[in-house]
Amino acid sequence: MPGAGRTFFVADLHLTDERPAATGRFFRFLEEDVAGADALYILGDLFEAWTGDDHDEAVAHDTARRLKALADAGTPVYFMHGNRDFMLAARYAGRSGMTLLADPARVDLYGVPTLLMHGDTLCTDDTAYQRFRRRVRHPATLALLRMLPQALRRRLARQARAGSQAAKAEKPAEIMDVNDAEVVRVLRERQVGRLIHGHTHRPARHVHAVDGRECERWVVPDWYARWGYVVCDAGGCSLRLENL
Repeated sequence: MPGAGRTFFVADLHLTDERPAATGRFFRFLEEDVAGADALYILGDLFEAWTGDDHDEAVAHDTARRLKALADAGTPVYFMHGNRDFMLAARYAGRSGMTLLADPARVDLYGVPTLLMHGDTLCTDDTAYQRFRRRVRHPATLALLRMLPQALRRRLARQARAGSQAAKAEKPAEIMDVNDAEVVRVLRERQVGRLIHGHTHRPARHVHAVDGRECERWVVPDWYARWGYVVCDAGGCSLRLENL
């Protein structure tokens, strides 16, 4: 099997019917790389926008079918919410064969305690975004949003994306990256030697000193002009990054 003895991590694919190249690449990745792997972890923003489990883009149905086939063949699939698809819930997860994960989630990865996150909560310098995140993720807000008609939810999602893009254009780039002190705090609090996350679209391996020990942080790539993933086995982790 291609992926035997390995665990794969992806994030920020932002799949939509408007980007078929990324969708096709993801489906080939599932078939050619992940099949037979120990697990696949999707660390948020699988979709460009998710307006509820009645989301009706073709890519949503096709992705569910492909992921369910992978899970049924014996590769567990785990999903963690991102800032674009935080409304994905149990109904779609069930159709896709995915297990929903809390953010953060601590796992034992081939003997190394590892923390998995989407990554947006690490960007503490972006205080406006953190305020917005707390409001929109509140259970009462989510319940209200799910009561709205699908057409209205789509319109609100488009408006939110437009507002986000406008806000990003006015922010210094460093504000939208992780805060190193917050990374160290989380590594110390969770007592882990490794952190894997997405969100920032800045794929790399970083080393952080925490109480006299070195901890590694892997940033998973997005799937826009490039595509890639982090893969781990008993020997450690590596980053693969290629043109889409």
